[in-house]
Amino acid sequence: MAVALRGATFCCGARYRCPLIGSLNPCILPFQHVFSRGIASKLFVGGLSFYTSEDTLTEAFSKFGQVVEAKIVMDRVSDRPKGFGFVTFASEDDAQNALERMNGKVLNGRVIFVDIAKAKPTSYAFPISRGPPDPPSSK
Repeated sequence: MAVALRGATFCCGARYRCPLIGSLNPCILPFQHVFSRGIASKLFVGGLSFYTSEDTLTEAFSKFGQVVEAKIVMDRVSDRPKGFGFVTFASEDDAQNALERMNGKVLNGRVIFVDIAKAKPTSYAFPISRGPPDPPSSK
């Protein structure tokens, strides 16, 4: 049962300790913790060689814990890698360990940079289309 209250979704109406997930009040659902402080178990990996594959990335980072997904971002036009990607770990501790140990290391002949992935900014603002300027008025 989810209860909406002032923009936040609570899993129940418990005042002190949530009986459903065991956290203290306010009992925010687990997926909301990730969005509130960034994606803690997902790492950004920059400086990748164009010859690095997702399998190579998975193999390099699996030494530090269970890798859920390794994704290399591709250019839509040329269909070549852009030189960065993302690695998602099963736990935050594994991700933090990989961040500390892999940042600045060499992978496929290139020094890579590892950081915690930032959530995509959600922008719902649309540009205002005003049309051509009004002609000057003569007074």
